Amino acid sequence: MATTVQNLLTCENLVKSFGQEEHNVLDRVSLSVKNGEFVSVMGPSGSGKSTLMYALSGMDTVNGGTILFDGKDLSKMKDKELADTRRNAMGFVFQQPSLLRNLNILDNIILIAVRSDPKNRKAITKKAIDLMEMAGIASLGQREVSQVSGGQLQRAGICRSLMNNPKILFCDEPTGALNSKTAGEIMDVFGEINKVGTAIVMVTHDAKIASRSERILFMSDGKIVKELKLFGYYGREEESRVDKIMEIMREIGI
Repeated sequence: MATTVQNLLTCENLVKSFGQEEHNVLDRVSLSVKNGEFVSVMGPSGSGKSTLMYALSGMDTVNGGTILFDGKDLSKMKDKELADTRRNAMGFVFQQPSLLRNLNILDNIILIAVRSDPKNRKAITKKAIDLMEMAGIASLGQREVSQVSGGQLQRAGICRSLMNNPKILFCDEPTGALNSKTAGEIMDVFGEINKVGTAIVMVTHDAKIASRSERILFMSDGKIVKELKLFGYYGREEESRVDKIMEIMREIGI
């Protein structure tokens, strides 16, 4: 008998507005993300894609609707439970990694984990080194933040986000500040992360970057207006995948 794949994240009828605006930034959005799935969210500026990501991750509240993460309703969690869920089960990667300039790369990666479990620093450091090896920055641990490239900083930020073995990684334009070669290398890292079972929800404006995901949700005016299933990535198919994404982007005015 086939095993049913459980949804890791589900939202129904999400509504989000700011101030006295009648226009909803999120307008009754519903979606689900399976365990280990790689989903991209695309849309024109102001379409609500980043707002959706912040809502799904519990970083922002909504005016209506429900969000279930791993079977639990985020809106019903007390502050400590929500903070623990975000720290232990979610990872976050942003366009500009926020690393502390007074710490070297390794210490930046282990900082949050060591603060949570100071007696386990040796094991935490070993895990960080293993992650740095996977991300291709194993030799940079003792470098200062100012001594590495933007792409290397982003890799360090990814390593930091994985220290607590999150079930899902939320990424907001993670390659937006990088050149195309470095962006492709970062996507290779995400591919390795996804292969071992970590779900990824990524906001991006780049069709080539989005083509590396399994499924793309297209947003416009606070709603999901289109969905494209890609089912895994094969390099020789990249051009046709990008062409299909671009076709949909033109349809919805991105």
